[in-house]
Amino acid sequence: MKQTQTIKKILSYIKQYRIYLVFSIVLALVTVAFTLYIPILIGKAIDCIVGVGNVNFEKIFAVFSQIAILSLLTAFFQWIMNLINNKMTYHVARDIRNQAMTKIETLPLNYLDTHSNGDTLSRIITDVDQFSDGLLMGFTQLFTGIITIIGTLAFMLSVNPIITAVVVVITPLSLFVAKFVSSKTYHLFKLQSEIRGEQTAFIEEMIENQKVVQAYNHQKENQQNFEEINQRLAKSSLKALFFSSLTNPSTRFVNNIVYGGVALSGGLMAITGTLSVGSLTCFLSYANQYTKPFNEISGVITELQNALACADRVFELIETPSEISDTHNQHLPENVSGNITLNKVYFSYTPDKKLIENFNLNVISGQRVAIVGPTGCGKTTLINLLMRFYDTVSGEITVDGYEIKSVTRNSLRRNYGMILQETWLKSGTIKENITIGKPDATDEEIIEACKKAHSHNFIKRLPDGYDTVIGEDGGDLSQGQKQLLCISRIMLSLPPMLILDEATSSIDTRTEMRIQNAFQQMMKGRTSFIVAHRLSTVKNADILLVMKDGHIIEQGTHEQLLEQDGFYANLYNSQFAV
Repeated sequence: MKQTQTIKKILSYIKQYRIYLVFSIVLALVTVAFTLYIPILIGKAIDCIVGVGNVNFEKIFAVFSQIAILSLLTAFFQWIMNLINNKMTYHVARDIRNQAMTKIETLPLNYLDTHSNGDTLSRIITDVDQFSDGLLMGFTQLFTGIITIIGTLAFMLSVNPIITAVVVVITPLSLFVAKFVSSKTYHLFKLQSEIRGEQTAFIEEMIENQKVVQAYNHQKENQQNFEEINQRLAKSSLKALFFSSLTNPSTRFVNNIVYGGVALSGGLMAITGTLSVGSLTCFLSYANQYTKPFNEISGVITELQNALACADRVFELIETPSEISDTHNQHLPENVSGNITLNKVYFSYTPDKKLIENFNLNVISGQRVAIVGPTGCGKTTLINLLMRFYDTVSGEITVDGYEIKSVTRNSLRRNYGMILQETWLKSGTIKENITIGKPDATDEEIIEACKKAHSHNFIKRLPDGYDTVIGEDGGDLSQGQKQLLCISRIMLSLPPMLILDEATSSIDTRTEMRIQNAFQQMMKGRTSFIVAHRLSTVKNADILLVMKDGHIIEQGTHEQLLEQDGFYANLYNSQFAV
């Protein structure tokens, strides 16, 4: 059963904190024992009251002193137990979050491409929060409740076995109620978590693309879509709450039957003189204490169903297969020349839709290779294969004779400099963003790289220059400024191989001309792959690869391809037609 498997996984996390668990159980035993002994003392105090003018005050005072001491000790031990339970719970939640975050760092890109960011965030944040709340309630109330039930029965059995038998006979009703609620709520709470993840993904998508939404007046449609998701979430939540809300009234009904059974049988025995009034009072107190945990445990079971459903979603993420480990692979040598060969490469994102077939290419060190073609022809896919963001289905790609699957990803990617059309900047200073590829760079090296990338002037105009802190994804910087920072990053590290994927798409024409000159200098002696839609920027490439439907249909220099008067010539002339 899936719930059993999830519980086993949770126990594996709790295992390393078993010393806390032992202390929690011991303290639960002590507090329950003290709590259950107090009714016996109260019964003794009542039995000291024989009648009017016949009260043993000295003995009553001694009994009340014991009750006061036990109450203080119980409160103190409960406080310590709660501290231990909190520490254990949040340590387990921390470990699960850390493992989930570590998993994200090792997930293959096809997982991130096929799962929404919002759902993944919901699993790590919201679901772990829900899980920790349920786990804490379990630690706090489940142990104490079970021990209270067992302890109460033991104490009642020591006082009067007959009344205890009445209690035991009625008890299975509470267990039936708990089982019924448990069987209904797990799947409902899991559905609730899944819809909540869908809602988080939708909200994140709308916030990130609010400019596009407003530009196309799509607010009304988005609101309708959100209301539809929200309605489904409300419906699933109400179903889950409906079944969980049956717990309290049902168990209270059973509790009242138990209490009535104790009162009736105890009252009859008191009338016949086989049970003292103090003992009856003690039994009635035990009846309350015995039934109370069933209310709590039923509530805990409901919360635990929610916690298990949320934990299951987190474990689904954690157990997703990581990228194939390359820890035992060799490293590329220090001085990579940049000779790259693609031999009979086949690749597709989905088995039923072929993309790249029998792709062959030989690039000599220092060559500039431009890749052009219509949208969807496989240009970006080729870049993904070169960087090993995806692995080939068959065929091989080599760098300086090393098959890239036989070398570590880190050593491969360290030798590539990559500038994409989509910029990425982290929260931090301008300097921290530029030095990602070369953390030990001096200020002089940073400034020189930024001057070559033509970003130095706008950086100096910022409030704190290179120490200006920017927010997520560049904060208030323009798209062009963010792209200049990404170019500065590559200008600083200068790896032996370069990939420029529409690297100047967001930059004005004058600055682009200057940067293109800087690129020409930077690419000298470095193997470079240039993806471009504006063909005027790739005329000086050593090789032009014209791709269509995953195949190279034309190959040569700019002049050679124009002379062929084929697909490239038509594409080039269409951009400069008057």
